[in-house]
Amino acid sequence: MFRGIREQIQTVFKHDPAAKSGLEVLLCYPGVHAIFLHRVAHRFYRTRRFVLARLISHISRLLTGIEIHPGARIGRRFFIDHGMGVVIGETAVIGDDVLLYQGVTLGGTGHGTERRHPTLRNHVVVGSGAKVLGNIELGEWVKVGAGSVVVKPVPAYSTVVGIPGRIVAVKGVAVSHDEWQMLEHGELPDPVGQTLANLNERLSLVESEIKVQDAPDPDFQSTFPTG
Repeated sequence: MFRGIREQIQTVFKHDPAAKSGLEVLLCYPGVHAIFLHRVAHRFYRTRRFVLARLISHISRLLTGIEIHPGARIGRRFFIDHGMGVVIGETAVIGDDVLLYQGVTLGGTGHGTERRHPTLRNHVVVGSGAKVLGNIELGEWVKVGAGSVVVKPVPAYSTVVGIPGRIVAVKGVAVSHDEWQMLEHGELPDPVGQTLANLNERLSLVESEIKVQDAPDPDFQSTFPTG
């Protein structure tokens, strides 16, 4: 147990430069609290004490704002940064060294009892507000941009952005935009912002065309005497 606590603290220090001490991490990081409580709830879930497991999960959500179903399987050194609004479904599988930011949903599709939530392999990073939906797999070292919606499997070492999510780089080699190679979380492109920028550019072109059309015709004016 103590090894797990120490490992979790080290994981926070690795990903969050704002962390100042181990005591601060233990007392003030809701993502850490949610993970610890999930470990307990998952043990009860595996022994088929479902009500107790769900009760612990429910208390964890009230305390942290993070909802992790006790059936979800989560590997080592998992970290939820900030965490508010994160939802992880019952049949989700998360590997080692995975990082999620606030507002992430690992959601299910369908109403069956079979696998209906995503699998995240080792070292996956999912940006804030992103949704990964259905029984799909994200390979190792995959990065999902903030606000993206991923509904199809993603191969290892890929970067995915947009709605619906599309692969823009594989193994650091850009598929469509050279500037998106080897992105850090804070540098992932914003699909909404890009759309607004495109709209502003088109609006500027339309305004320029209107000004040209409204401008007086010098040849027409020259046919009338002045003064």
